[in-house]
Amino acid sequence: MAGAIDALAQALSRLPGFGRRSASRAAMALAREPARLSDPLRAALDAVRERVCRCSRCGGLTEKDADPCRLCTDPLRDGSMLCVVEDPSDIAAIEASGAFKGRYHALGGKLSSSRGRTAAEASVREVASRVAREGFSEVLLALSTDMDGDATAGFAAEMLKPTGVRITRLAFGLPADSAVAYSDPLTLRRAVSYRISQ
Repeated sequence: MAGAIDALAQALSRLPGFGRRSASRAAMALAREPARLSDPLRAALDAVRERVCRCSRCGGLTEKDADPCRLCTDPLRDGSMLCVVEDPSDIAAIEASGAFKGRYHALGGKLSSSRGRTAAEASVREVASRVAREGFSEVLLALSTDMDGDATAGFAAEMLKPTGVRITRLAFGLPADSAVAYSDPLTLRRAVSYRISQ
């Protein structure tokens, strides 16, 4: 492959969902059909770079001329509940489920035991300030269940305790359409611990 195509494949491989092979195939397709694929992609990337920003209230993604975002300004959303997520993409995933109708706060990462405290620490402190300022009655910590996610949830719970807000986490358990025999021990332990009545 030519140097430019290699560089493009390298750049694409840094995107979520792209492995080395899929990035290489995408790079070849973009190089093969620039008018049909590369030009519209370049225009879309330029538009995102120029017009998209983080929402000044929740940290989600929005257009610069719609800041705060529509989820923060929608008067029909439940203003008593705040869902804290790691990344703006988590907001989109939770919205797609249709299960949550409150407000959001994207931390922009999580505390890392290996890399020390990050910008997520300041963002967690901002959540506590926001809870006090906006009067939420419940904060749902929708964070990943790995070690860093658990550490972030613990730190957030500690920071939020003085506000008196109810703190909840996503339920743990088996994914839909999965078999018990194929589940890892940690998932099974959490599924049993957080079992529900029928």
